[in-house]
Amino acid sequence: MPTDPFERLLRGLYSAALYLLAPITVYHLIWRGLRQPAYFQRWPERYAVYRDDRTARTLWVHAVSVGEVNAAVPLVNALRRSRPDLRLLVTTITPTGSERVRALWGDGVEHVYLPYDLPGAVGRFLDHYRPCTALIMETELWPSLMFGCRERSIPVYILNARLSERSLRGYRVLAPLVGRALRTVHTVAAQSQADGQRFIRLGARDGQIEVAGNLKFDVAVPEGLSAFAGECRQHCGGNPVWIAASTHEDEEAAVLAMHRRLRARFPGLLLLWAPRHPERFRAVTEQARGQGWRVSTRSQARWPQPDDAVFVIDTLGELMSFYACADVAFVGGSLQPIGGHNLLEPAATGTAIVTGPHLHNFVEIAERLDAAGALRIGADADAVEAALSELLADPAQRERMAASGRELVETGRGALARTLDLLQPALPSVATV
Repeated sequence: MPTDPFERLLRGLYSAALYLLAPITVYHLIWRGLRQPAYFQRWPERYAVYRDDRTARTLWVHAVSVGEVNAAVPLVNALRRSRPDLRLLVTTITPTGSERVRALWGDGVEHVYLPYDLPGAVGRFLDHYRPCTALIMETELWPSLMFGCRERSIPVYILNARLSERSLRGYRVLAPLVGRALRTVHTVAAQSQADGQRFIRLGARDGQIEVAGNLKFDVAVPEGLSAFAGECRQHCGGNPVWIAASTHEDEEAAVLAMHRRLRARFPGLLLLWAPRHPERFRAVTEQARGQGWRVSTRSQARWPQPDDAVFVIDTLGELMSFYACADVAFVGGSLQPIGGHNLLEPAATGTAIVTGPHLHNFVEIAERLDAAGALRIGADADAVEAALSELLADPAQRERMAASGRELVETGRGALARTLDLLQPALPSVATV
């Protein structure tokens, strides 16, 4: 138990507030389930109620959703190769993250949802899975979870750690508690020096921070990428192609308007459209058909046809491959104050990139891509459209951007090796697993 009276008070108030609000979690699951039916499933996991008995300890990796799971891919694959004796548990919070885990590793890892940060649920989760080490991806700072790990002598590592100025401000109300929870962490492996400094401002100690770099630079290009892209291009019949990737609901009208005007300038132009959330797959398909366009989908048609105007990528795990099929990519989450999404995947596949202005989740990466000439940032939807139009008309400029992006990704690799070195002291010997 904590010896600091103020910590006890803060934890007590936090726990009381969470238990009072616990009924709202049920309404949240119902509300999300109306949009994405997978939220109606596996409720016991949300509260750490398990049927099976456990005896073996696990090495636990937590990745909240698809983006964090993708960032964890190099790490999890390296751990599976180097330590096949370790039982790996990967937790997520979202169903899309869960689907991505299963698509990547199947039964090669264990998977459950991370429970809500209620002290009782956290305790049941930790006592059931008995993690030897907790590896938390990016920015999941749950006080009950961190204190629960401390009380069970479970070392916690925050890996690929990032903390934007906006997120730092968001923790302001809970900063006294979160700062204390953060000081229970063994190591914060920050993506950049700036991220590390923001963790210190939140409450971490200097000695906890290690700048390891961004694991997303160690992204693995899918095998057979050239053949995949070649087959897609063959089905497109030589038409120009752009992709709108990881778009959000409030960006959909802008994507439709951009595509309508771009098609007037580039006859036969095909839009590959990959919404961020699966519940938007059907909606964007219907919206595109409502424009009078011929629309097909990956799940039904497999490949676009020469007379398609829009091809909806309504599958998970294939976005990176489809980046390679496009002349230019628009990465969503950037026309609205969402913060952007992974810019390194299109860079690694050699695709010219355009985004909107809201990139606070990827400030350093965006700055580096911009400085290298691999990224165009539009101030609004009109500016994004102008950049797309310019690049569709200029193959030489696209190739220069693509080459710069690939080179930046290659020179940025190395975070995986540094992260594995940091973790070595925390990994159990074979005899203690």
